[in-house]
Formats: sequence, structure tokens, C-alpha cells
Amino acid sequence: MDKTNTKIPYIWLSGLSMLGFLATDMYLPAFDILRQDLATSNQMIGWSLSIFLLGMAIGQLVYGPLSQRFGKKPVLISSLAIFSVGTIICAMATSVELLLVGRFIQSIGAAGATIIWQSFVIEKYDDKTSQRIFSTVMPLVALSPALAPILGALLEVQFGWQSIFYCLLLIGLVWGIRSSFIDFSTAKESKPLTNASQVKVSIFQNYMNILKSKKFSGNMIIYAACSAAFFAWLTGSPFVMSAMGYSGTDIGLSYLPQTIAFIIGGYSCRTLLNKHSSKQILPWLLKLFILSVIAMFVVALMAGKTSIIPLLIPMCFMAAANGALYPIVANNALSAFKENSASASGLMNFLQMMLCMLASAVVSLFISDYGVVAMTAVMVVQGTLVIIGYGLIKQQHRSETLTESTI
Repeated sequence: MDKTNTKIPYIWLSGLSMLGFLATDMYLPAFDILRQDLATSNQMIGWSLSIFLLGMAIGQLVYGPLSQRFGKKPVLISSLAIFSVGTIICAMATSVELLLVGRFIQSIGAAGATIIWQSFVIEKYDDKTSQRIFSTVMPLVALSPALAPILGALLEVQFGWQSIFYCLLLIGLVWGIRSSFIDFSTAKESKPLTNASQVKVSIFQNYMNILKSKKFSGNMIIYAACSAAFFAWLTGSPFVMSAMGYSGTDIGLSYLPQTIAFIIGGYSCRTLLNKHSSKQILPWLLKLFILSVIAMFVVALMAGKTSIIPLLIPMCFMAAANGALYPIVANNALSAFKENSASASGLMNFLQMMLCMLASAVVSLFISDYGVVAMTAVMVVQGTLVIIGYGLIKQQHRSETLTESTI
């Protein structure tokens, strides 16, 4: 493992980490235009986000074993090529069915970038450095919910919704070229497995061993639940704001304050980690998250049908909590699996995306009838899951303390 102070490719890592989010966020302001041009329903357009999450989830389980067998660089470049093909299909779609096919292919490609940047960091750097990288890169990911919808709205107004996907195509191609110049040789690589039956057994055993860890499972549940709450907002807010009379540009701009909050939360976390342990910080961040989603649900019931501003206030607090939580729980979940970090990262992101897809699908199903109440109710459910995840972490801590006391 390379623990030297080599130059860390932050821009490249940030680009890989943002790719899936850019593909998610950039076309949100064009939801209503897409519905009209493709002569379909709000529910079907909402499914274009849900099916993207499904493809991302499936891809998470594929790229870990593939990178172990064939190496990270060729797998990453191949995944970016798949992303580009799917993006072209989206841009040329003349029906919602073709759009859904393109989105699924696009998501399969984007999954590779998510897996490989995380495993690259975990395997190449020591725990302290990887924690610092995660707490630097993950807040930058928050730029996509702010900048991507604004850029998407501008592109749609000037050149039509197809230009959004052509812009994503350009991003995928540029990052594919950049990845070809990255030196992966210093990253720790597992010995390739060539026997097919050996590969299958190894994959199954790896996933089972990872899931047995309460530390992994607890942090993963928190990571997934916080992400699912955010995706419930991403799915529902364009329709909620359109019903309130907001334009596509307004929808894009509405992501700016929550993005600023996410970045503040992320870099505040980095500062706090210099003085306190993640074990001390985590409970307070979870309380902030839970109180925020409850506040959003209460606002939705009382005064959330005419203006988005009362909802944005607690949403910003939730975003700040997420910005601080993500680097802590992601690093804690993966740090114990440096030997098979790609598989651990893939499993974590698979379960995360499955929960995000479920939350997005439920919001899509009920948004037409129940509006903002349905969206915020799904977010409250994630608060319950966060409590369950933290309970597993506490069990692991108690078990470790008991083991140490008996030695």
C-alpha cells in the first residue's frame, strides 16, 4: 500500500464521484418538457430517475469482481464507454420507453466510476489519509445538485433538452481520456482469479463476510438512508415546485442553498475530525438529520403547498447533516476491508442505490395524489432506518469493548 505523500488526483476523483449525480441532477429541470415532448405522464418521467438508480445498484455488484479480475483501469474506461453509449440513446430518444432504456444503460456505466474511485482511495492510502480524501471529495459532490440543474435549465432553454445529454456525453468522454493517464500500478491489486468457479465462490464469500460485520452494516444503513431521503427530495421536488407554479430555472436555483449547506457540513466535519473522533461526532449528526426530516414532514402537513421556502429551511439542515455524515460512515464502512475494498464498496453502494431506488419509486407512485406529503413521509421513514443503523454500530462497539476487557 502506498502511504507516501504522493500528489492526490482530487479533480479526477471528484469527477468520477460526481458523474452519477450529474446524470441524475442535470435533467431535473426538464422533467415537464420531457413529459410534453415524449407525450407521457409525470409517473413515467419519474421512473426515468428510478430506473437509473436500479441500474446503478446492479452495476455496483458487477464492477467489484470485474476490477479484481481484469484490473481497475480497463474496467473503469469500459464503464465510461458504456455510460457514453447510454447517454447518446437518451439524447436521441423519441419515446419515453427509449429514454428509459438509455437511462438504464447510462446508469450501468456510471456505476463503475463510483466503485473504482472509492476502492482506489481505500487501497492506496492509509486510514487517516483516506478519511481526509473522503471528507474533501464528498462535499464537492454536492456541487452537482446546485450547478447541474442550473446548467441543465440553461441548456434546455437555449438548445433543447437533448443538449443536456450531449453535455453529459462530453463529460464522460473527457473523464475516460483522463482515466487512461492515471497510474493505477501503485494501488493495491488483489491477485487475479482466473478459474470461473473460484471467482463465483470468492465473490459470494466476500459479500457474506462483509455483511457479517455490524460495523459495515450499520454504517451502510445510515449512508443508504441519508441518501434515500435526498433522492426522495430529488424525485418529488420538481413536480411539487411545478405544481406550485415555479419554472424550470426556479427549480434549478432551488438546489443552490441546500448544496451550500451540504458543503458547509462536509468541510465542518473535516475540521471537527481534527479535534474529535468520528465516534463522538456521529450521534449529533444523526440527531440533526432525524430532526430535519421530521420538521419537513410537519411543514408539509401545515404549510407546504404554496411555497417551497418553508421546506427549504429544514432541507438545508438535512443537507448539512448529510454532508458531514457521508465521509464518516463511508470510510468507517470500508476501512476494515482494504483487501477487497472494491467488493465492499460495490456492496455498500448496491444496497444504498436499492434503497434510493425504492424511495424514488414510492415518491413517483404517490406524488400525483399526495404531493409534498408523500415526499416528506418517505424522508421520515429514512430517519427510522438511521436509528437502526446506529444501533448496529453500538452493538459492534460493545462487542469490541467486551473482547478487549477479557483479553
